[in-house]
Amino acid sequence: MSCALVLGSAKSKPFATDKKIGIIMHQKASALDGALFNNVLGIAPGTAGKEILKQGKLQLAKTYPHVVQVEKEKVQKIERTDSGFQVITNKAAYASKIIVVAVGPSNLFNIEGLNQYLQPHANLPAAKQRIQMKNIDHKVEENLYVAGVLAGWRSQFATAAGSGAHVATDILTLWNDGQTAMVHDSEPK
Repeated sequence: MSCALVLGSAKSKPFATDKKIGIIMHQKASALDGALFNNVLGIAPGTAGKEILKQGKLQLAKTYPHVVQVEKEKVQKIERTDSGFQVITNKAAYASKIIVVAVGPSNLFNIEGLNQYLQPHANLPAAKQRIQMKNIDHKVEENLYVAGVLAGWRSQFATAAGSGAHVATDILTLWNDGQTAMVHDSEPK
């Protein structure tokens, strides 16, 4: 969601006005479900992880309604096409030029077309049998990115969320013809 929020905030930039952004919100279980946050900057101590997930969806919908949230669909397959990718869910198929994969590092990961990029997680205990996608600085291959713990980061909320924002700025830079692009909404003057 952090990647979608940053991408959504760029809508008024000339290089992003014609871009369509969507997020498939399927992950049924999350490590955040049982988390209680006291150590994340900007989040009130005692905030439950479940609440962050719930409020994150609402924040994305309210602040950036042009970002399409696809609910109750599970990605089953990703195929490379001449123009990018086809994302096939249990209910529909979507075309996309860029893909960001940001799900948990469970060894039950099963998205056809991505399994060849999986490897044991380098920063989590081997006994946990967690995985990550092979990547260099979040990039798996051209226009295919991975964010969060699946990118090889440790399981810490602020780290995983920052990873999503990192990927978003890489995509914004790509959209901006390679010129570094970062966006922040501004306070009204």
